[in-house]
Amino acid sequence: MKILNKQIKKIAISGLSASILLPFAIKSNITVQAAEAPEVDAASALVVDFETNQILLDQNADDQRGIASLTKMLVEYILFQEIEAGNLNWDTEVTISDYAYQVSQNYELSNVPLKKGEVYSLEELYQALAIYSANGATVAIAEQIAGSEPAFVDRMRDLVESWGITDYEIYNSTGLSNASLGDDIYPGSTTEDENVMSAKGIATVASHLLKEYPEVLDTSSIPSKVFREGTEDAIQMKNWNWMLKGLLHERPNVDGLKTGTTPFAGANFTGTSMEDGHRIITVVMGAGDGIKNKNQRFDETDKIMDYGFNEWEAATVMEENTVLEDVDPIMVRNGKKDSVEVMSAESLEYLLPSGIEEEDVTWTFEADKKALNQEGGLEAPVKKGQELGTLTFTYEGEDLGYLDGSEHNKVPVVAAESVDRAGFFSVIGTWFSDFFGGLMERF
Repeated sequence: MKILNKQIKKIAISGLSASILLPFAIKSNITVQAAEAPEVDAASALVVDFETNQILLDQNADDQRGIASLTKMLVEYILFQEIEAGNLNWDTEVTISDYAYQVSQNYELSNVPLKKGEVYSLEELYQALAIYSANGATVAIAEQIAGSEPAFVDRMRDLVESWGITDYEIYNSTGLSNASLGDDIYPGSTTEDENVMSAKGIATVASHLLKEYPEVLDTSSIPSKVFREGTEDAIQMKNWNWMLKGLLHERPNVDGLKTGTTPFAGANFTGTSMEDGHRIITVVMGAGDGIKNKNQRFDETDKIMDYGFNEWEAATVMEENTVLEDVDPIMVRNGKKDSVEVMSAESLEYLLPSGIEEEDVTWTFEADKKALNQEGGLEAPVKKGQELGTLTFTYEGEDLGYLDGSEHNKVPVVAAESVDRAGFFSVIGTWFSDFFGGLMERF
């Protein structure tokens, strides 16, 4: 761990706020000039740290766009929910409806051919969804879970809203245009309707899926598999994620997650990879049309993965129980001690642009008005750990924040030790001193 040392500015915390400079430790040996975020040849792009949901790159990530088969990540999440609840298992038998059959027979779409009335295991349908983005299989799963696709869509809508996603429109389980679904469309929708969401919304879906059901990667990372091997229905399923091992645009360590393409949406890709113990989630939307420029979404994902892994450093910007020795102690009235030192109540981990120095970092202390008296001090007794205010961490450059819009750059500040109330005579003495001192100021 590299320690960056710099003289610290000493400031008394007696008012409501003050700015201070503190050293921090970078968990890296890299010291380079922070790189500019790359321009991405896509309508929207986003890079998010998996562990914290800190945003590392944002290009039009709030814009609503067609999501196409990225929709199927929601189907995967709900399927895993059902299995976890014991309502389904991988051996559950699924009978193919007329609707699922009709969708599966459209060879202009990604599909494995299903037979009407035939029974398939839930596992083989899920593999067809996750590896080959099979649309008929997706419909069959949705119907098995909810009884009908419209009922399943209602559940999808409830799910995204429970995650705080409001910038969405969801009409079906596949992400296809309603025009591809004939008469079997969501009540009240039109043939022109198609699922839409922002890159931030999609990253939120991916984050929940990966955190709560990491086993999704066991299947999303499979480069190819034969559907119904050994039967007359056997078909080779080659993963549409060409960044997987052995495929056209292989990148080491990429193990997911989902592609999606329609004429309306263009070419989309939600990727994920872990390098040196650090996982990121990437989203590119509208990276060409996926026909004339089939590699574009993977080229752009490669670019932003390089940026996410190489141009950011994990930093411990504050350790728990750090006594702020270079900040003047807070005065204590009627205590056995005249003052008390302050310390951080929590540690703070942050990803910072590579090459950042202490002069680029500022901590701002904001005192809790209710914690201090009118003179900016404390009244005894004071308990160790008593909350006194908040330190806010900022750095030079654009801080893109977190996926959920919350603030994670704050650390509670507390008393570093307890200070008991002074004895009766000492308190009386202080009272007389204050009283007569006040009288003297009047004359």
